[in-house]
Amino acid sequence: MKKFFSSKLFRLIWSAGLAALFYYVCPPCFSKTTLTWILSGLLIIVNIFPFFNNTKGVIHTLWFWKIQIFRVGVGGLFIFSGFIKSNDPLGFSYKLEEYFDVFVEAVKGGHNIESLGLFSRMSIHFFEFFHGQALILAILLCVSEMILGFMLLVGYKRNLTLWLLLAQIVFFTFLTFYSACYNKVTHCGCFGDFLKLKPWESFWKDIVLMISIAILFTGRDHINEIFTYMITNSLVVLALIASIVFPVYAYRNLPPLDFRPYAIGMDIKKNMETPPTYKPPVYETRFWYRNLQTNEIKEFDMKNYPWQDTLHWAHDSTLNILVHDAIDPPKIVDFSINDLDGNPITDSILNIKGYHFLLVCYDLNKTDDDETLHAKMNDLYKLAASEKIPFLALTASDAKMIDNYKHAHQALYDFANVDGIVLKTMIRSNPGLILMNGSTVVMNWHYHNFPTYSDVKQKYMK
Repeated sequence: MKKFFSSKLFRLIWSAGLAALFYYVCPPCFSKTTLTWILSGLLIIVNIFPFFNNTKGVIHTLWFWKIQIFRVGVGGLFIFSGFIKSNDPLGFSYKLEEYFDVFVEAVKGGHNIESLGLFSRMSIHFFEFFHGQALILAILLCVSEMILGFMLLVGYKRNLTLWLLLAQIVFFTFLTFYSACYNKVTHCGCFGDFLKLKPWESFWKDIVLMISIAILFTGRDHINEIFTYMITNSLVVLALIASIVFPVYAYRNLPPLDFRPYAIGMDIKKNMETPPTYKPPVYETRFWYRNLQTNEIKEFDMKNYPWQDTLHWAHDSTLNILVHDAIDPPKIVDFSINDLDGNPITDSILNIKGYHFLLVCYDLNKTDDDETLHAKMNDLYKLAASEKIPFLALTASDAKMIDNYKHAHQALYDFANVDGIVLKTMIRSNPGLILMNGSTVVMNWHYHNFPTYSDVKQKYMK
């Protein structure tokens, strides 16, 4: 039996069975023809490519170097992807929370949780648990991407490395496919704010990686350690330490590399301007109908959907599909400040002449409660006010929560309302301090590094 399980015949059986399962469970948003090509390619890789390991001469040499190219490509991409996300682990955790929220809503399906079955309720609790652990999960995923990419490059424990790489890419492929198919998450966060891939672009990136890892599996005999055992182990330990330290440092401070439109040196007002070449996005409504005779699901558009033919077709689902993205959109489209009475004050804030402070507290219930920190914030406000330097706190919390916060921390500065997602984008800290000069960001600080007014004045207010 053990011999059968390790045979080529069993490999063909399980790979073909798995391909058939994926084919039949695939939702109608994805082309069956395209899926057939993908699954056929994977079947060929899994069942035919291993024969190249037994070749000799030129073919063997070409096969060896092909594996090395894929090894460097996959390992390098995993390291790069993990590094970019590690640069902003808090931002990546926000993206994971968005995915978990989508999954919870998908399981609920518009129903009350008490009316759902046991499995559905357990699924909701599962996703809600991970929603609460999104930051830890984000850091772990960043660390695993970087260390697995490095392990592949140096050839450390190749079988374990390849299986873990496969598990991770299957996880990400599921996320990106769901996002693309049901148009739930606008971009995957695979490369943070450095490179925002559209859902289908991210999905195809993951498919390429999955095929590449499958190729590496077939040629894993050519993936060996490039250094001695002791050197390889030492390098892996050092890489693991660096992979952990970097995202923890970025979380406890601010992203060392800031690709957001609110980064230091950015002019917020300018980033809100609409270029003359701007064209809005175009959407098209698509319908999926089920054939009552064949049970086939077919896609239609507004021009030809068979809404009157109830004898042959039954409506299955409807989606608004993005035909093409906006062309040259503004970098910032959702920045808006309102006073506590709901009056817009965005222009008056961005048109302030000279230096001014923005204190960002996106959720006052989650704002750090350290009294030493709040004493520093109050001191900075008082000294700034004594020199007529404007100071405004921005939050998404309501008026009652603001009153409770001001009373608890003896805060005398004024508050205004901004959307919470915008505030989380502006600075990865709650609270976080931003020094502005007019509408330009001069400097920003995490609450772990909250400055004194004298330091700010000496270093940045020139």
